[in-house]
Amino acid sequence: MADPIKVLLVDDHQVVRRGLRTFLEVQEDIAVVGEAADGAEGVARAEELRPDVVLMDVKMPGMDGIDALRRLRELDNPARVLIVTSFTEKRTVVPALRAGAAGYVYKDVDPDALAGAIRSVHAGHILLQPEVAGALLSQEEANSGQGRGGSLTEREREVLGLIADGRSNREIARALVLSEKTVKTHVSNILMKLDLADRTQAALWAVRHGVSG
Repeated sequence: MADPIKVLLVDDHQVVRRGLRTFLEVQEDIAVVGEAADGAEGVARAEELRPDVVLMDVKMPGMDGIDALRRLRELDNPARVLIVTSFTEKRTVVPALRAGAAGYVYKDVDPDALAGAIRSVHAGHILLQPEVAGALLSQEEANSGQGRGGSLTEREREVLGLIADGRSNREIARALVLSEKTVKTHVSNILMKLDLADRTQAALWAVRHGVSG
């Protein structure tokens, strides 16, 4: 049997963390390895525990979830971050995705759906609700023309496809037998050629235009 998916819970409400833990402890393939009460502690615990998936609240005292996401990306922490938010905070989801989140679920999510979401982002997928995907794609379409994909080299299309699969620069480098520095250069070129702001927009562009890894 494969090792369980290691999950870190980051939320400033103890009752929420307890509820999430209760949901997840009955899943044979998921193990909660730690908890944190704010973004700064969450970053520290993620560095210490190296979880596979972080369930991250957005609004927390001190360092919030979005700043914590940015810090984890700066540290090149490989954990996939799944935002756990309330329905009324939906407008905060797009900034979180732009900061590097792999997707999001609402706090009233069904336990089976939560477990499924964790498995999905752990497998490298980007988990988006239709209305958020639509908002991101609308912005992407406003920023990039349909024909710009033709300016990408074959290698850049390979890198773009792996970005769409949710791979980190380190994972892309390993898959294509390149250095991380070379991958970073390719990513920068892709964003410049397609006139995109970040990896999330690049992943959505790839999905919409049929580029896969």
